[in-house]
Amino acid sequence: MPRSLWTGSISFGLVTVPVKLFSATEDKDIRFHQFERGTGERVRIRRVAEGTDREVEFGDIDKGYEVTKGQYVIVTPEELESVDPGRSKTIDIEDFVGLEEIDPVYFQSTYVVAPANEAAARPYKVLQMAMERSGRAAIARFVMRSKQHLAVVRPVEGRLLLETLYFSDEVRAVDDIRELGYLDEAGEPRDREIEMAEQLLDSLTTEWEPSRYEDTYRERVLELIESKAEGRTLVTEEEEESAPVIDLMAALEASVKRAKEGRAAAKGAGGSGGAARSSGSDAGDATDELAEMSKDELYEEAQRLDIPGRSKMGKDDLVEAIRSASGKKGRRAS
Repeated sequence: MPRSLWTGSISFGLVTVPVKLFSATEDKDIRFHQFERGTGERVRIRRVAEGTDREVEFGDIDKGYEVTKGQYVIVTPEELESVDPGRSKTIDIEDFVGLEEIDPVYFQSTYVVAPANEAAARPYKVLQMAMERSGRAAIARFVMRSKQHLAVVRPVEGRLLLETLYFSDEVRAVDDIRELGYLDEAGEPRDREIEMAEQLLDSLTTEWEPSRYEDTYRERVLELIESKAEGRTLVTEEEEESAPVIDLMAALEASVKRAKEGRAAAKGAGGSGGAARSSGSDAGDATDELAEMSKDELYEEAQRLDIPGRSKMGKDDLVEAIRSASGKKGRRAS
């Protein structure tokens, strides 16, 4: 059961809506403890005064801001507390804007806004539906964990989401990136190159399905941990290095051809019974295409077909499993 991270109210005009904030995302990074190699002894971090081996209690630590190299202004916790924004229990809406006007680079963290109680449900829905019908989002400020946040509140599928935003001076100006100057030196692409790139985009375009995209690295790390816990050795296959792109046009044409063949093979695997019972030469072509795919491409196809145990498979195993799964899918459709 998710636990609320903040409780207060949304305020717009003279209307207040009691709400709670819940994190909309869950961090699934794999975290490791540190151990000394050879001894297996746990490595721990200690706060030690520089030049000594004396550990410093947390309550005896002040903060220092570096104003010039090696020169610090020391600030005590009490001094910081005197300029603390204070505890706020209100998300104060200041403006309404079109959501499309906000560049996604400003988005920071996402929270689900829920009514705090039954009585808050009706004004919550009024605000949500009014924003949805007008196509507007709310710009607001609030304090959470002693930090003032700028935020946008937006309607999504019958509920409100709150995104904390970076302030304008926290977003880097792209002009500061000198490598972008290479774009001016590169000259204009040829029309044919752009047309081929557009064809490649068209052939790779699909509907957004978040569940299709898995963290394959995390799966492999968990498999490594599970294997070591069971006393097994996990054999990994070295990834083939991709060759550098020499001819842009040739690379685009080859990419378009490959994408079209991949889509055709996928449709053939999941299509009608007639498609599944294609000629021997067609089946041979599909097999050749699988053999030519990289391990990462095969892994993505195995994900699409929901093949179990795919993270443990080498390239040849993935080819065989995809062939088998595609054949079963075709027989079910016939």
